[in-house]
Amino acid sequence: MASILIIEDETTIAELERDYFELNGFSVDLCHTGDEGLKQALEGDYNLIIVDLMLPGLDGFECCRRIREVKEVPILVVSAKKEEIDKIRTFNLGVDDFITKPFSPSELVARAKAHLTRYERLLGKNKPAQQDEIHIRGLHIDRGSRRVFVNGEEVAITTKEFELLVFLASHPNRVFSKSDLFERIWGMDSTGDIATVTVHIRKLRGKLETDPKNPEYIETVWGAGYRFTV
Repeated sequence: MASILIIEDETTIAELERDYFELNGFSVDLCHTGDEGLKQALEGDYNLIIVDLMLPGLDGFECCRRIREVKEVPILVVSAKKEEIDKIRTFNLGVDDFITKPFSPSELVARAKAHLTRYERLLGKNKPAQQDEIHIRGLHIDRGSRRVFVNGEEVAITTKEFELLVFLASHPNRVFSKSDLFERIWGMDSTGDIATVTVHIRKLRGKLETDPKNPEYIETVWGAGYRFTV
């Protein structure tokens, strides 16, 4: 049974989320402040964490940042904040998805399941362990250990960044639109918020490229999308 932590100060919303997840076979814990939620997230063993942004005490942004520093589990934000800058800020913190209130509880559960499935597949829990490696010039990607090296130096990389990098590097010289990448990596169609694709590409370039403005690996094909060049 997968376990979920919900950090949400509005009791009715938190209980609604809990009820829907429990109906779908999940184990759920609730926290109603950022400080309490962070403590529970760091001490507990959860498969997925849902965070509101406007929390009493420690806000959701800082809560997400501190969780991501030590945990690689999927993090979903559910918030009434609708500005693009808030979404981009959360994606920069390593959040995997952003859902705007009011929301459909069924969609929230579906998105959570999609992220869990991709996370488990990435870790190899649903298939035999493999040690496939990708070597492209100075870039070395080890799928088995989920590690990335650039010119012999290891770079820190989040779960979604790794999944996006592996997908692009496994399909070299092919152009994928933002909608294509959002659907393939995040498991949702292009009606979702594809701003996260741009954020993750920018973060990958910052970690992989000598000159992110003139990328060697992940190129922008204007008007079309992105291409991993070999």
